[in-house]
Amino acid sequence: MTIDAASPAPPPGLRESKKQETRQLISDVATGLFLAQGFERTTIAEIAAAARVAKKTVTNYFPHKEDLALDHQDAFTASLAATVTGRQAGEPALAALRRAFADAAASADPVAGFSGPGFARMVADSPTLSARLRDLHDLREAALADALADATGTPRDDITPRTAAALLGAVHRTLFQRIQELTLAGQDTARISATVTTEADSAFGLLEPSLAAYAAG
Repeated sequence: MTIDAASPAPPPGLRESKKQETRQLISDVATGLFLAQGFERTTIAEIAAAARVAKKTVTNYFPHKEDLALDHQDAFTASLAATVTGRQAGEPALAALRRAFADAAASADPVAGFSGPGFARMVADSPTLSARLRDLHDLREAALADALADATGTPRDDITPRTAAALLGAVHRTLFQRIQELTLAGQDTARISATVTTEADSAFGLLEPSLAAYAAG
């Protein structure tokens, strides 16, 4: 009888846990390097060396360099659509999104733009990241348009949900930029949260005449 001396394969749960640990390690190392020397000046090879993994391992987990910096991008692009899909019974989309933003501002949610001064400066100084962030805002708006179409039983290519999403997305884009602006101006999180909460009431209020009852759940 022969004995297989090879180590048994780890259970699926352990394998997934190790993958998540490796991914988080790479992300943390990359963020540290980006903050220290700038996004544009940091290479994938440097990140791999600092994380003690192969360069291919980095690109397997993060196909694009921007993915290493904007690691909340999936949550970001899905956030507005998820709010509409999960809104309360009878709650219009505007009310749901307004409430969700107030909650995000109160908790200083990074997805809403509360990234801290170092990260905000890194993005502002990087043409690549600034361009990618604009793309993410566009993707978030497109996902919101689909969610509004589904919520109202309207074809996804109909102009009404797309227009509503453009208006709602513009408010969120403006508030995100406002948070970044105040962060770069040196204001602390509590003051920023208070400021944008008040400004959000005014911004969302501008949409009430046209969208107050739209897409009521």
